[in-house]
Amino acid sequence: MSGKTRHDRIRNDTIRERVGVAPIVEKLVHRLRWFGHVERRPVDAVVRRVNQMEESQVKRETIRKDLEVNELDPNLIYDRTLWRHLIHVADPI
Repeated sequence: MSGKTRHDRIRNDTIRERVGVAPIVEKLVHRLRWFGHVERRPVDAVVRRVNQMEESQVKRETIRKDLEVNELDPNLIYDRTLWRHLIHVADPI
């Protein structure tokens, strides 16, 4: 994309800045989008039951940290439009 390779030994942060892409940390919206999607489903929905079966403490902690870093209240997931607006991170111009 930028014409650079690993052999050029340029840090990822530098390339992202030159290309104008948001840092990876800010792109964690996919996980938060999925979290909102699953949590809005009825308790007896298949995706909720599977999520409860597979849920581990590590996954819970990751989501909790994502919410903290982005200063989000998990209760806001029920307003889908607001939630999507809050978790959206635009690439810098």
